[in-house]
Amino acid sequence: MAQLRIGEAARATGWSARMLRYLEDHELVLPQRTPTGYRLYGLRELNRLRTLRALRSRFGLDPSQVAFAARLRREPELRAAVDGWLAAADDVASWIDWEQRKHERLLIPGDRAA
Repeated sequence: MAQLRIGEAARATGWSARMLRYLEDHELVLPQRTPTGYRLYGLRELNRLRTLRALRSRFGLDPSQVAFAARLRREPELRAAVDGWLAAADDVASWIDWEQRKHERLLIPGDRAA
């Protein structure tokens, strides 16, 4: 199969050329480049675009959500921070304890309002 330039790839896959640039910027689909800078989409890239469309349709994802998921895979520090944040949200009991301690500190006898 011949490689397609961005406009041809957009028509062949149903994506806009602008979206193809967005997907490239977020490293979701990386076309080859000619020496003069034209993007070239081969069979691999076209299949990635088609399967991304199916993924979006099946799970109702925005490209930005897929881009963030890809970032989580590439950046272990980000993944660890998000995992920690989500784990803390799952621990409802500790959140309630924290809120209780906060209110107790605000209601200490001899507070400033007296």
